[in-house]
Amino acid sequence: MASSHKFTIPQMGTAIILLGLLAANIDIAGGQSIGVCYGMLGNNLPPASQVVQLYKSRNIRRMRLYDPNQAALQALRGSNIEVMLGIPNSDLQNIAANPSNANSWVQRNVRNFWPAVKFRYIAVGNEVSPVTGTSSLTRFLLPAMRNIRNAISSAGLGNNIKVSTSIDMTLIGNSFPPSQGSFRNDVRSFIDPIIVFLRGIDSPLLVNIYPYFSYAGNPRDISLSYALFTAPNVVVQDGSLGYRNLFDAMLDSVYAALSRAGGGSIEIVVSESGWPSAGAFGATTNNAATYYRNLIQHVRRGSPRRPNRAIETYLFAMFDENNKNPELEKNFGVFFPNKQPKFPLNFGSSDRFLDISAENNNATSTSLKSDI
Repeated sequence: MASSHKFTIPQMGTAIILLGLLAANIDIAGGQSIGVCYGMLGNNLPPASQVVQLYKSRNIRRMRLYDPNQAALQALRGSNIEVMLGIPNSDLQNIAANPSNANSWVQRNVRNFWPAVKFRYIAVGNEVSPVTGTSSLTRFLLPAMRNIRNAISSAGLGNNIKVSTSIDMTLIGNSFPPSQGSFRNDVRSFIDPIIVFLRGIDSPLLVNIYPYFSYAGNPRDISLSYALFTAPNVVVQDGSLGYRNLFDAMLDSVYAALSRAGGGSIEIVVSESGWPSAGAFGATTNNAATYYRNLIQHVRRGSPRRPNRAIETYLFAMFDENNKNPELEKNFGVFFPNKQPKFPLNFGSSDRFLDISAENNNATSTSLKSDI
């Protein structure tokens, strides 16, 4: 019996090729959970057409745009890159005020480009919160989301484009252990109606998750290895679930908070996650490279609370942005403004470790505006 299953040399070669193709397909499927945020707060960034080409050449299949920058949207035509398009906080009041304003925004920035541009989400506002400097905008957020959702539906795109908003971890009151995650009591009147809205339209919640800031704020209790996905063993045991990295713990604490608030069916998309390479405690090139590399690999596998389900995640950010402050905010890029990679990353099977061609070295710099 055993002899009938032996490989001849040609058969073995064919099998190796087939296994390689299978691995490539698995790698591509995993890579599709990764996007990169395209911020534009720099005066030395390449033009949008070159940026889109860089995404394509590096097999980065998803992009987050923080506002409807027209040059970027034009460059995205026919690129097959899926786009999370942001509505800046500065536009929320206007869009909330009148449905016609939302209709005009969707016509100008979505319908004029669809289907040549593959919009995946409209992110209405970024990190609006009752407990930060954006508290004055909280009353406009949900009305703006409703108006944009209605405008998207009226455009016949309700089944193609999801409407949501991006929150940060300041809304979480308790995150430890992850199973006890809950929203702060003083934000419940803000977040609960948003959860009801998202649940009703079957949209995910977008969440910006930064283990870096948790580690930098408490290095005595949070180890670097736990923050960088390099802990060799379980660091936090939460009932039957073991956590080896802080990213999973933060993500699952938000899932627990959603469940407690009646949003247990809502998926989470990680709309930002990154690590600075300079400018503050723990911000080194080696740490940033380790974080991004491990994050890309890790999100393919899911979290302890939701295993074997890829976590759609957007790396922050594509480039260093020299117009941002404080100093560490300038240094989140995985590329330098000249399109050279800061460190080797692999975004998919067709993307060898990032090596930039001579064509990419001849970048023409331009100043781009975006309201991140």
